Amino acid sequence: MNQTLRQRHVLIEKRYLVPFILITTLFALWGFANDITNPMVAAFKDVMEISTAQASLVQFAFYGGYATMAIPAALFIRRSSYKSGILLGLGLYAIGAFLFIPAAIQQSFTFFCVSLYVLTFGLAFLETTANPYILSLGSKETSTRRLNLAQAFNPVGSLSGMAIASFVVLPNLISDTRDSAGNLIFNTLDASEKASIRTHDLAVIRDPYVAIGLVVLVMFIIIALVKMPRTDQRGEKVNNTVTLRRLWHNHPYRWGVLTQMFYVAAQIMVWTFIIQYADNLGINKATAQLYNIVAMSLSLSFRFVGTFMMKYIRPATMLTVFGIGATVCTTATILIDGMAGLYFLVAISAFMSIMFPSIYGIALEKVDERDTSLGAAFLVMAIVGGALMPPLQGMIIDLGTVAWLPAVNVSFILPLVCFIAVTTYGIYTSRKSRTIE
Repeated sequence: MNQTLRQRHVLIEKRYLVPFILITTLFALWGFANDITNPMVAAFKDVMEISTAQASLVQFAFYGGYATMAIPAALFIRRSSYKSGILLGLGLYAIGAFLFIPAAIQQSFTFFCVSLYVLTFGLAFLETTANPYILSLGSKETSTRRLNLAQAFNPVGSLSGMAIASFVVLPNLISDTRDSAGNLIFNTLDASEKASIRTHDLAVIRDPYVAIGLVVLVMFIIIALVKMPRTDQRGEKVNNTVTLRRLWHNHPYRWGVLTQMFYVAAQIMVWTFIIQYADNLGINKATAQLYNIVAMSLSLSFRFVGTFMMKYIRPATMLTVFGIGATVCTTATILIDGMAGLYFLVAISAFMSIMFPSIYGIALEKVDERDTSLGAAFLVMAIVGGALMPPLQGMIIDLGTVAWLPAVNVSFILPLVCFIAVTTYGIYTSRKSRTIE
């Protein structure tokens, strides 16, 4: 009895340690893809000479891939296994990364978007598989903490992606060269000079994706060779319609999916448009990306702090407090024009740190184990929020000014609405958990 009680409170059992470490590395891999891609909105805007709204289609393609493939991924896992889903995800990730080679040759923005779309087919498989697999590697009592720990390594990959963008990609983009007045020189060149620069810059953008594609292939081989425990349910055949009905009537889950959509939209907008916010203050892209790195460092640090604090504070209560903090910082970002506003924008990331895994864990906490794979798929599909909102924010930024404020400041009303939704979900689930107790 005592042994069973101890196991219920152990975060990671020894028998699951190797699988936990391997799957946790996948969180870093998709973090890299997410956060090397965010600065590409600003990069493509200049090199392809398109508007901010058009360049934001990078995010539409990237997160649209999640929306397209999350449900097929879940159905595949229900018929196969977590390991098969992971291997298929890694394969699609690598293919999408290698498609950057012909996209750069063709110099086609559409081709780049298609490459990202395919790449995120793989990420959809990985997230649909890895998140519930981590939850299943131990007791339900420690599942949300365990997922927060695994997700803490997502910012490690994100920081790597941001560092590559800051120190390898953005500083080497000739199209971002400016004159003494801060104006882009690229806009003043003739067609042949632009074509030469475009060839150079698209190759600079291409190379990191090809490199990560090779890393993904190595991970594919390692995971294919390692025996992974089967923790997914293989009991009675479950009808998908019955599963959908159960999920729909599970209110914390249903509202969790909607909240996740709002959260991911806010995250992508905050991390994508830090560059545009800084640009409005006269800061070049490479320097502006350094603020993104600081933001991600805060997210990483506070993820570990939040995971530790969850030993003593309910995840729903933590989500509420962090939601309030993000709401306050976003409001300051909108109303304060200048460096102080940028500092508040960076600070939002500290409060975003625990949001994704906490919403995910809370939403799935009372979901029947037979329904976990499909339930996880809808939570991953909610990442489509990252596809829908950034182009809308880009359209606001293209206005230039709104009332007395720069349009880039006003555009952060969209993340503000999203953080209010996250805070509301935290309050709702916190009260519900107390009622159950």
